[in-house]
Amino acid sequence: MATTTSRIFNFAAGPAVLPLEVLEQVQRDLISLPGVGMSILEISHRSKPFDEIIQGAEADMRTLAGIPDGYQVMFLQGGASLQFSMVPMNLLPAGGSADYVVTGVWSQKAVKEAKRVAGVKIAATTEAESFKRIPKQHELQLDPNAAYVHYTTNNTIYGTEWHYRPDVGTVPLVADMSSDIFSRPFEASALAPAGVTLAIVRDDMVKRTPTTLPTMLQYSVHAENKSLYNTPPVFPIYVMRLVLAWLLKNGGLAAIEKKNIKKAETIYKEIDRTGFYRGHADKDSRSRMNITFRLPNEDLEKTFAKEATAAGMDGLKGHRSVGGLRASVYNAFPQEGADALVQFMQEFEKKNG
Repeated sequence: MATTTSRIFNFAAGPAVLPLEVLEQVQRDLISLPGVGMSILEISHRSKPFDEIIQGAEADMRTLAGIPDGYQVMFLQGGASLQFSMVPMNLLPAGGSADYVVTGVWSQKAVKEAKRVAGVKIAATTEAESFKRIPKQHELQLDPNAAYVHYTTNNTIYGTEWHYRPDVGTVPLVADMSSDIFSRPFEASALAPAGVTLAIVRDDMVKRTPTTLPTMLQYSVHAENKSLYNTPPVFPIYVMRLVLAWLLKNGGLAAIEKKNIKKAETIYKEIDRTGFYRGHADKDSRSRMNITFRLPNEDLEKTFAKEATAAGMDGLKGHRSVGGLRASVYNAFPQEGADALVQFMQEFEKKNG
């Protein structure tokens, strides 16, 4: 059986590309962690080696993102999909309501789950415009008595991203940052393989947790037990620790943001160059993480994705719900990959334009 030994450019939206040096360290340490004598897949989550891993991950995260005291950092499971339920279950009191800004499929799903718990008000939505843009501040119809305001910072399917932090007054702001956390500096008081979910919750919000909730759904339980109430996703947390260290070594969030801007601008410039390619998102709402675009017809889009894969660029097919093409260029995606895609786009247009 043939074995792939060279790496291609991975444009997939998720699971997504990881830093090569992180993957190489995982490979080196997988059989036996240095000084431990067993694999990360085998160690106890109650052991001193894992204490160092999870505590180190939290410490690096606080340094990287400037997360202050007064915020709990919890390593959970279930992905954003479970958080769609846990957020209202913990933070939305009976008889209360929360404001939701709807900018795509994920915020729609968040609304659906929140409605199972209590009241929901739609503060703004761009659904009528095929989610091509992010609402402006003046479009947000906010309730000053809301339990919180929820928004999705980056919309992977439609390729839009918030480039400003919504002003919600004194109401707590809940940000679903599943696909762009640590891609740029962010204010907490305001990346690992699939399997670990990171929740950063202010102390006073944790105290809202009703004790009537099932134990595993209570933020307060996970906070009190330092994410160790049950066996956490040990391996993903270990990889997250390595990724956080990689980010710090490479200059932190300000430095990675500059690289992300350059990669995105490289591809968007080509999309806008002739009109053969058409971006889905409005220019002021474009995502730096997920670049969505169309060709003149679906047959060309299928051919583009197929030929790109053959040329060593995989994962460019758009989400099944919207079609088209999508280039996901997360933190670990190299500039060389963006350059290679542009060259391929130019050659494809010469043959088919």
